[in-house]
Amino acid sequence: MGATVIVNAASGAQAPAAALVGNAETGKRLYEKETCFFCHGTAGQGGSDGARLAVVARNLQSFTRYVRQPSGRMPAFTDRVLSDQDLADIFAYVRSLPQAKAVKDIPLLEQLKK
Repeated sequence: MGATVIVNAASGAQAPAAALVGNAETGKRLYEKETCFFCHGTAGQGGSDGARLAVVARNLQSFTRYVRQPSGRMPAFTDRVLSDQDLADIFAYVRSLPQAKAVKDIPLLEQLKK
């Protein structure tokens, strides 16, 4: 997962978006360190307390805005906790996660439907 992804990040209300390079490996470490997996799952699949992150149609700017000012039960992660670069790295990691297989592509689940 050593992919480097170039993404646009929100650099604050007073300045336009700046290009940041997100590193998926660093993002994975931050995702684990900040315990994002408690709510969002180890593969970004979501859970009872957190939304699915893998294969979500968001750009880095909206991801950053949501993490900074979330709705619901998610705590806010200010720039004192996670920098814009940290969020670019986490976003690169989330973007690197594979899409879940369809039920029809998982034989055991297909058998359960019968």
